[in-house]
Amino acid sequence: MTGRNESTTGKCAGRGCIQLLRRYASDYRGLAAVEFALILPLMLAFYLGGIEMTNMLVANRRVTAVAYTAADLTAQSASLNDSDIADIFAASATILQPFNTEPLTVRITSVVTNASNVARVAWSDGFQIAPRAVNSSVTLPAGLTTPGSSVIFVETTYGYASPVGEMIAGTVNFSETAYLKPRRAVQITRSN
Repeated sequence: MTGRNESTTGKCAGRGCIQLLRRYASDYRGLAAVEFALILPLMLAFYLGGIEMTNMLVANRRVTAVAYTAADLTAQSASLNDSDIADIFAASATILQPFNTEPLTVRITSVVTNASNVARVAWSDGFQIAPRAVNSSVTLPAGLTTPGSSVIFVETTYGYASPVGEMIAGTVNFSETAYLKPRRAVQITRSN
């Protein structure tokens, strides 16, 4: 034996090793700091995940509000022009704030039915999306229309992305569809 302390050489043999392990096992200084260091990443992940889920839920609710507000504003009119449609689209984008409005699309379509209750597009406008072609056929939920009636059909999509979400999940797409019957006329007319 060289007379060196076993604890300084990094080697542990026999009774000295057992005593060293007992001393370390009975020493609780710094235990709280070690536990905190181990749990901190998990706590931060839960906190940031909660914030992210809340933001996603708010964005989803706002997409729903955009669809129903655009349908409601359209259904309240007897006729619409380009300025009215631009105002509806501006209001739709305002509802979504403070979220980025670049990935928002809104399409407003007036659908009319003939005597056989076949639905066709009377007119359509789009915000950051192409409008539907006039006279193209549209499939609506059963029982929504009667022969010779019309309905306002609004489709909204939004691609939600956040700094935290892009690292984890990328873009999350939300969509909503709203149907409302015109209130002041059987069919809402559209002019330029």
